[in-house]
Amino acid sequence: MAKKPTTAIRIGLWALPLYGALTAWATLESPDPSTDPEGWARFVSTDSYLVSHLIGSTGGTILAILGTIALGAYLAGGRSARLGVAAMVIAVAGHAVLLVPATISTFATPAIGRAYLAGFTDVMQITFPEAANAMFLLGLLLALVGNILLGVAMWRSGLLPVWVGVVWAISALVFYVLGVVLGLITTGASLPTQPVGALLIVVSGAWTAWVAQHPRPDPSPSMGGSADRDGSVPYAAP
Repeated sequence: MAKKPTTAIRIGLWALPLYGALTAWATLESPDPSTDPEGWARFVSTDSYLVSHLIGSTGGTILAILGTIALGAYLAGGRSARLGVAAMVIAVAGHAVLLVPATISTFATPAIGRAYLAGFTDVMQITFPEAANAMFLLGLLLALVGNILLGVAMWRSGLLPVWVGVVWAISALVFYVLGVVLGLITTGASLPTQPVGALLIVVSGAWTAWVAQHPRPDPSPSMGGSADRDGSVPYAAP
């Protein structure tokens, strides 16, 4: 049997599906500020928006950092140890950088919405400094690359079914590329692809946390595996 992860790792992994669920809640589709500025202003001025983004976006990102650290520690016991730890560092750095613009947006956006509803329509022309935009793009890139690499490490680890790693990598592409980036380019608001990507995180993260509670037998060389911790032969669940 594979060595059972520590209690801290097993508990920490449950932060992953919780992070996905909170993120899905916080990224539900909002009105397009370019075509419906008044509807957008009313949407972001509500207390529910503030709560969902404070708990869902900021709180979810904190859980993402904790869960990703636990995932990296878990993968360190598998065949893709070096890749898993490196991917964990990149992804955590991305989430940490994204905390800054997420927190600013949580409190600044409602103020912009209230100002617009009060008649100060020019407030919609407010833009953040280039440094803030650069920080956001850097965090986005790190989170995307780190989570794709985590998906690769998960399916190569021998600790999880291959599909779990595939779903994790796909969730990063759907959430960040088809969700965040496409939303910025098109409507400037949340797209339905963001909560879809977040729900994929729930599926992959929950399965990972569950598997960690019930370690599987180590694949042996006779089964086509390899004793090398950084090998690429995946474990196929029955």
